[in-house]
Amino acid sequence: MSAQSSQTRLSVSRIRARKGGEPLVCLTAYSAPIAKLMDAHVDIILVGDSAGMVVHGHENTLPVSLDAMIMHAQAVVRATKHALVVVDLPFGSYEAGPEHAFTSAARILKETGATAVKLEGGQTMAASIAFLTARGVPVMGHIGLQPQSVQQNGYRAAGRRPEDWDRLKSDAVAVEEAGAFSIVLEATVEPLAEQVAALTKVPLIGIGATAKCDGQILVVDDMLGLSATGHTPSFVKKYADLNGVIETAVKAYAADVKARRFPGPEHTIKPL
Repeated sequence: MSAQSSQTRLSVSRIRARKGGEPLVCLTAYSAPIAKLMDAHVDIILVGDSAGMVVHGHENTLPVSLDAMIMHAQAVVRATKHALVVVDLPFGSYEAGPEHAFTSAARILKETGATAVKLEGGQTMAASIAFLTARGVPVMGHIGLQPQSVQQNGYRAAGRRPEDWDRLKSDAVAVEEAGAFSIVLEATVEPLAEQVAALTKVPLIGIGATAKCDGQILVVDDMLGLSATGHTPSFVKKYADLNGVIETAVKAYAADVKARRFPGPEHTIKPL
């Protein structure tokens, strides 16, 4: 990352200062072309381990490796100058303890030029978050529904039962006190999101967590209607139908080839 791009890119302190102010616009990205298109319009780009599902076709995020996250993040950082880039620590790259988390996070920041990492977990991950932030690694927390825990908890909304609210609020407080500069809250009910937002002094970024949060993040493929399965979470508004656009274009191309309508004169290689 050049010195010029470093100076213009949003910083952790500027993101933290948006608490209670203008909502933060956040999306995932995994490739240079998509990241470049969204860069001027978003505050945070998350290189999410959701790449395992929407790019690589896995059933969940668990197979994603640290090397794969680094490769995707390198492409995103190279293509952007404005948005703060955060990279997911994938499953198996941080759970063994704070030192394990630091080794993985240091690789990501050194090899990609990204600014921060994100990890899932509340009170159980507070020690790791504190260890990272004390050593200069900015951390975004992630509580509520945690996709990396799918084998244990499934993809169920968090906090639908009021008796679960105290635990989730304690998770938010623990993550903030450990030093996270922002927190993703995934798939929960509006009253709980409102209470967590009021309880925390850092931005709360929702995904399926209502407008009571300080911003929103979505998986870009869901928002663009680009899905191998055709399934989109119920809380996502689709702003385009790229599945349909791409299929129509491919059908038109296939028809041209079958009819021998190959490139016209303007695209034909001219003899010397």
